[in-house]
Amino acid sequence: MQMTILDANAILRYILNDVEEQADKVEEILQTDHVLILPEILAEVIYILTKYYNQPRSSTSECLLEFLNDADNCKDFLLCSLNLFGSSNFDFVDCLLYSYSKHQGHNILSFDKKLMNLVRKC
Repeated sequence: MQMTILDANAILRYILNDVEEQADKVEEILQTDHVLILPEILAEVIYILTKYYNQPRSSTSECLLEFLNDADNCKDFLLCSLNLFGSSNFDFVDCLLYSYSKHQGHNILSFDKKLMNLVRKC
């Protein structure tokens, strides 16, 4: 089976279903290929949904968690990041950093006191 990386536009077309033929193409890829969702792409999708489409953080998180259920390579750290994003005021990149620390054991260096307090709780 082939590996396909979805870009932000593909994910948005699928989630928003605003261009039906493109949403259908993404659906086909989700069913036939191994799909890789990169954290950088997810960050772009979140930015677009929350800033351009004015979607609340919680519904953005819920929508993307549901979408990631269709992607077969979903990593625990992405799910953790989205859950934290939906339930906190941390930006998504900080949520990723926290999740890299919690799920992959990486050390994080930041001068953001709130982030570092969260990371220390891991």
